[in-house]
Amino acid sequence: MTDTLRAALVQVNAGPEILPNLEQAGIFVRQAVAQGAQLVCLPENVSLMAQGREKILARVKPEDTHPGVPFFRDLARETGAWIMTGTLGCLLPDGRVANRAFVISPEGEITARYDKIHMFDVDLAGGESYRESATYRPGEQAVVAPTPWGGLGMSICYDVRFAYLYRALAKAGASLITVPAAFTVPTGRAHWHVLLRARAIETGCFILAPAQTGTHDGGRGTYGHSVIISPWGEVLADAGEEPGVVIADLDLSKVQEARRMVPSLGHDRSFAGP
Repeated sequence: MTDTLRAALVQVNAGPEILPNLEQAGIFVRQAVAQGAQLVCLPENVSLMAQGREKILARVKPEDTHPGVPFFRDLARETGAWIMTGTLGCLLPDGRVANRAFVISPEGEITARYDKIHMFDVDLAGGESYRESATYRPGEQAVVAPTPWGGLGMSICYDVRFAYLYRALAKAGASLITVPAAFTVPTGRAHWHVLLRARAIETGCFILAPAQTGTHDGGRGTYGHSVIISPWGEVLADAGEEPGVVIADLDLSKVQEARRMVPSLGHDRSFAGP
């Protein structure tokens, strides 16, 4: 296992058409690799930010014909980087969609897939309302992908509110956890940084959280602030609100250091419910 990693997060403002979104993502990935990034992570819905079930279903494709899959496989081969693709909407046989993230090796091989488990069904102040479960099928399997830097735990956006998933990933060998997201502005302002720092502290993992930013199709706004967080809860990089790339050098020995100081992953106790 390699002890040091230059990690990059790509922050984008995706629109309702897949190919232009992929083109922009590719530009940023190449910029990141030109700066020495070995692992590049992209946001949720990197290939499509469309408002409404009908518009989404008119654009998504099954995994085997989705243009984003060969695009990122070729990009990994071209750049020699590991890529966590962010999520692609993959049409399923039952007519619903998987919100699916991929980890791709420098050889262009898909080494892991993860379907978002927790659905964003919420009603926010000011009238914002989302029913992700109306279009998407929840995943059922937690995933830790093997990488040269240890296990990479996979999660997506709303998953960040479910601490038990992150604890399971850490216990299964994750040293890094990715959280590609398209956080709303109100929830982002209130909860984004604190939730991500908490997940890092609880697990003793580096958190890599690439995000959408700006105004999208239908007037939806996303918070931005892609962040890299240390196992001690320190914010190592924050992308702010503009599209672009942020990079941080990670010392993987900090994972075991944090876990030695506060070995809470080994302190579970069974208890009766209230």
